[in-house]
Amino acid sequence: MQYDPSQLAALEAVRRLGSFDAAARALSVTPSAISQRIKALEDRAGAALVIRATPCTATPAGARLARHASEVALLEAALARDLGQHAAQARLRLAVNADSLGTWFLPALVGRDMLFDIVVDDQAFSADWLRRGEVSAAICDHARPVQGCDAIPLGRMRYVATCAPAFRDRYFSHGVTAETLSRAPLLQFDGKDALQHHWLRRVTGQALLPPTHRLPSTQGFVEAARLGIGWGLNPEFLAAPLLASGALVAMRPDAPEDIFLTWQVNRLVAAALAPLTRAVRAQARQSLLPP
Repeated sequence: MQYDPSQLAALEAVRRLGSFDAAARALSVTPSAISQRIKALEDRAGAALVIRATPCTATPAGARLARHASEVALLEAALARDLGQHAAQARLRLAVNADSLGTWFLPALVGRDMLFDIVVDDQAFSADWLRRGEVSAAICDHARPVQGCDAIPLGRMRYVATCAPAFRDRYFSHGVTAETLSRAPLLQFDGKDALQHHWLRRVTGQALLPPTHRLPSTQGFVEAARLGIGWGLNPEFLAAPLLASGALVAMRPDAPEDIFLTWQVNRLVAAALAPLTRAVRAQARQSLLPP
């Protein structure tokens, strides 16, 4: 089945921008034209593609078709470059965990002749974006490839449980034990973040539920630990200067937490994304521990 490129472009714009009006401005057409194109595409696909709300979102079928539109654009741009022709900038949608995005990942995007649409999700859940067809590549925490994808090992991101010296003196004067850890406030990125609780279970053998702050910011996590708001697992190379200066202390330097990361890419666009994949691997080699 062939789809009209203008209809696919309308769907991708509505999914990305969240409204028919914004899509119309981006494509230099009227909102009525966007509506007509979406309706024609839904008739052809035989399914609803857009949930018309504020903001508009794609149905599962709509997300899959929107990704198809993005992948076609990526392949056409790569073909144009191979033929020595001018290529319009294609858009690539990625799922990346916040700690990678806030530390080592962004330099890999420098010099890429494409536009990026990055969604942030925990590395344990980023593969779901690939399965739903909403992204073409993702940073994941497991080696098993998502169906239809290649999984490329990147390395281990090491985390260290850290807190401020005054926080340590207040809560851990008698040692970092199950009893003291159950009382000391911890930092959690969001409801999906299980890193601290995994570490607690590993070092104590117990499923502890200490008082918890929610703080969805990689840099904010480090700063909150430095200020004594709570303790948390911070990327080692991000916390290293503060550990060296004494502004942070490692609670259990003998018990780091390593997260294994892979770069998973949809095979349909793997060749078109090969230069980006090489850049991601090179950046990972500089920043992560060997797999």
